[in-house]
Amino acid sequence: MSTEEIMHKIQNLRGCVTALITPFDNKLEVDYDGLRSNIKFQISSGVCGIVPLGTTGESPTVTEGEFKQIISTSVNATKERIPVIAGTGSNSTEKTVHTTKMAEELGADAALIVTPYYNKPTQEGIYRHFEKISSNTSIPIIIYNIAGRTGVNIETKTMVRLSTLPNIVGVKEASGNINQMVEVIDMMPDDFLVMSGDDSMTFPLMSLGGHGVISVASNILPKKVSEMTKLLLEGKIQEARKLNAYLMPIFKDLFIETNPIPVKTAMRMLGMPSGSFRLPLCDIGPQNLERLKATLASYEEFKAIMVNS
Repeated sequence: MSTEEIMHKIQNLRGCVTALITPFDNKLEVDYDGLRSNIKFQISSGVCGIVPLGTTGESPTVTEGEFKQIISTSVNATKERIPVIAGTGSNSTEKTVHTTKMAEELGADAALIVTPYYNKPTQEGIYRHFEKISSNTSIPIIIYNIAGRTGVNIETKTMVRLSTLPNIVGVKEASGNINQMVEVIDMMPDDFLVMSGDDSMTFPLMSLGGHGVISVASNILPKKVSEMTKLLLEGKIQEARKLNAYLMPIFKDLFIETNPIPVKTAMRMLGMPSGSFRLPLCDIGPQNLERLKATLASYEEFKAIMVNS
């Protein structure tokens, strides 16, 4: 597929993209068979893309060798049926350029790149960071704006400026500020992708003209999250509202502790490839574990599994 075809493919992405967990075995090594199984489940459930090695995939704890194998495994498992959007961001511009080039060479369709964290760059520094990456790679780039994780928000005027760079095609918007989300949707070019970065904000964002979600909840409920985004894209707001209400308890409880602790715990309880966590992440607290169990058991999809667990 040519660069132009890939760019068109990503710019026209609509619906539910799953931010994949990275499953580990009992020695905390990457479970590649489990990863393939999870991807197969996502594709059969109708998601429109996957993101390996975002924050949900515990990317800060993954070695370069594991990064290469996880991206290769994801690309081979999808067989071009849905896009693979590799998480390649870090708080080092040079490292991000290097990782993004690797993802491109390994066959990823696009890169999801988070705002540099901890450094707290200025708006000009943010622009220069993405400009450097853009000028050194040809892969489509989706910016990940999440001030709660990074310590700095990308202002809308900076996002407008970034949208003029050749391969910056969209944003995963997780600022939590609905006013900013409206500004981004209204001020960006028509072909600029605006995806929710927070499951609980998907309904309002898409109702206002957003294009979909990069979802944590779809690790366990991909059909339902995909169905809700499809209804919103079709303008069936009332039907989507009902489904959003149905999903809201799990949307909330998957963030009762730091992501991906709750979602990996839920997957483990449901018998899906998941495993434990690499430090500094650790097991969910006992009270939150009981709350998560109760929420899962309240869903028709999981009742039989939870009764027998």
